Amino acid sequence: MTSLKNYLIIAASETDADMYYATRFLAPDPFIFMQIRGRKHLLMSDLEVDRARTQSSVHQVHSLSRLAKEFMARKKTRPGYLDLIEHFAKKNRVRRFTVPENFPLAMADRLRKRGLRLDPKPDPFFTERTLKTKFEVHAVASAIRRVEKAVGRAVATLRQSIIRKGKLYYHGELLTSESLRRQINLDLMADGLVGSHAIVSCGKHAVDPHDEGSGPLYANQSIIMDIFPRDTKTRYHADFTRTVVRGKASPRLKQMYAAVKHGQDIAFKMIRHGAEGSRIHKAIHQYFESLGFKTGVIKGRMQGFFHGTGHGLGLDIHEQPSISPRHDILKAGHVVTVEPGLYYEGLGGVRLEDVVLVTKTGCINLTQYPKFLEI
Repeated sequence: MTSLKNYLIIAASETDADMYYATRFLAPDPFIFMQIRGRKHLLMSDLEVDRARTQSSVHQVHSLSRLAKEFMARKKTRPGYLDLIEHFAKKNRVRRFTVPENFPLAMADRLRKRGLRLDPKPDPFFTERTLKTKFEVHAVASAIRRVEKAVGRAVATLRQSIIRKGKLYYHGELLTSESLRRQINLDLMADGLVGSHAIVSCGKHAVDPHDEGSGPLYANQSIIMDIFPRDTKTRYHADFTRTVVRGKASPRLKQMYAAVKHGQDIAFKMIRHGAEGSRIHKAIHQYFESLGFKTGVIKGRMQGFFHGTGHGLGLDIHEQPSISPRHDILKAGHVVTVEPGLYYEGLGGVRLEDVVLVTKTGCINLTQYPKFLEI
């Protein structure tokens, strides 16, 4: 971070990506980060101060108990949490901070009453977070490789399954969304990734893009596997989707799959530095419409292609920029997903998702797993 703005964040880095990005220090409880005239400071409890000094990437780590002694020497009273923030700010001759837009409201009100000026900044709080370094690109790609291994095992399970009365059985047991998801999650954990809410969705469940899936997996119906875990070491995410059919896909389902695959190709050809995300998204929509795959409310529910084409990926699963109706401009260094889909009652859903690195002249696909429908 090269900006000389004064920043203040109070959050737990385990759940707040901006705090982790600023400090590279992982902790489950909220702590205080300040950037003052380009120098980064942590204000830490005695429980975490030594670990923060050895593990964080800031310029200086300060003990809250030592700051409390300084405060008590002047005010002759025991300070509260906000007293120490005000004390440290005055000590460094700063009265104005830029804070994230999700900064705690009650805390902001109380700090303002103490004379501090807090200016909320919308996402991305650190604009440089959207432009990935070589390390970050490698971290995302490494996570994707391991997801591909887990999905490869899941595909092998589906391929080895036996079809009985339209349902899939594996080693004599009914194969379900829950059991296949459990297998995937266990493989991810064994490889240093932690997933949550992974989607293994079949048939009617796959018509809702965010339905995680439940119940038996069926032959001759689309099965969407959308896996988006976080690397436990680097904290960076993968995001990956494939759609398969165990058995035979109907002609219309094959047409849907071919359309979605070509929709991805449209995006791959258009993505480059300076491209507008909304134009890419619109081009895919128009292509789907030209094939008769309409989008809108049909029989009381949204069907067709009714989500964005892609989003930024990194420490958060959804980051800026967006490839959607929003007018975000892509820049070299952005890492974005490309995930068009089609969803219709009676047919099921089809979605394919790769992750690409935007370059000056195009994009580099970080996803290597092949695309095939029938297994």
